[in-house]
Amino acid sequence: MSAVHIQKVEGKNDLKSFIEFHYDLYENNPYDVPKFYSDEWNVLSKDKNAAFEFCEAEYFLAIKDDKVVGRVAAIINHKANQKWERKEVRFGWIDFVDDIEVSTALLDAVANYGRSKGMEHIVGPLGFTDMDPEGMLIMGFDRLSTIATNYNYDYYPQHFEQMGGWEKDIDYVEYIINVPDAIPPKLAKLSEMIQKRYNLHIKKLTKKDIFEGGYGRKIFKLINDTYKDLYGFSELTDKQIDQYIAQYFPLANLEFITVIEDGNKDNQIAGMGITIPSLSRALQKCRKGRLLPFGWWHVLRAIKFTKTEGVDLLLLGFLPEYRSKGANALLFYDLIPRYIKHGIKWGESQVEMETNEGVQSQWEMFDTTNHKRRRCYKKAL
Repeated sequence: MSAVHIQKVEGKNDLKSFIEFHYDLYENNPYDVPKFYSDEWNVLSKDKNAAFEFCEAEYFLAIKDDKVVGRVAAIINHKANQKWERKEVRFGWIDFVDDIEVSTALLDAVANYGRSKGMEHIVGPLGFTDMDPEGMLIMGFDRLSTIATNYNYDYYPQHFEQMGGWEKDIDYVEYIINVPDAIPPKLAKLSEMIQKRYNLHIKKLTKKDIFEGGYGRKIFKLINDTYKDLYGFSELTDKQIDQYIAQYFPLANLEFITVIEDGNKDNQIAGMGITIPSLSRALQKCRKGRLLPFGWWHVLRAIKFTKTEGVDLLLLGFLPEYRSKGANALLFYDLIPRYIKHGIKWGESQVEMETNEGVQSQWEMFDTTNHKRRRCYKKAL
């Protein structure tokens, strides 16, 4: 039996192999949703990703019989470690064939990198920040993935059980929320009361609002404030915020983005919801995550012409003082009629910590199914 060789990624050709391994491993898989190749390249390039202001990383390939059989990123987020008073190295972008020697060798490479930097624990899957996919799928292997999450084969968590020494650090849950035929009367009554009692109002954005009126920055500032206490979160820098504004908003369907403002506080943003037509099927038609030659058409149809029956609930957040007021009801009061108009039948939440009962309680008035679960693992070095 051939030995597994671990090779550090050096140069553009190695990085290309690192990115393309996932596409090759999951080619024609009915549940995997490939990421845009350009996005993967930009996130992993140390001269392009603003997270490298406070992160350092190395990438590793596993080679066996002269073929790439696995990959992993070793990441140290110094800002998160400082905030949470930890010494952790993260592993992310992990993929491997069903060979325990390969998965073990990859994680050993991350562990050795972490030890060389004085780290005391290895944890993951995690990215550079919360804006990257988090957690390893442990339930829902027969469900379609999303643009914001990763899919993995069911043997991945089995390897962690076999290797030993790994323990659960946190689980995430995801939900399918069926869009009702009309606004539920309870939701309508609550939303109208909230608007009158607290002087909150719904604002729909224009591209000018986002790029010239400062709303792009306001939204990500809100994310910093609302996500600050979440597992492993590190505050987005100004450079990161500029990067995400340029990445996410130019092609956004603004009808599916809602902002809630407080009229008593000079229209301060109280909360927001960024949802997008599901791109999962469209991305499956993009050869290795590339828009050319014909991938762009499938993505355009999903975004601009809403040729999909689902939406991804990418980012939902409210400042703490508005959560107890039920202000999040206003998001769905605005969005449900828009979903119905465009033939949207379901929404899919993104990862939510299993302990975050406040977030999960907002789905109680809808017909929902907890269809996926993900796990972050931890091990002492």
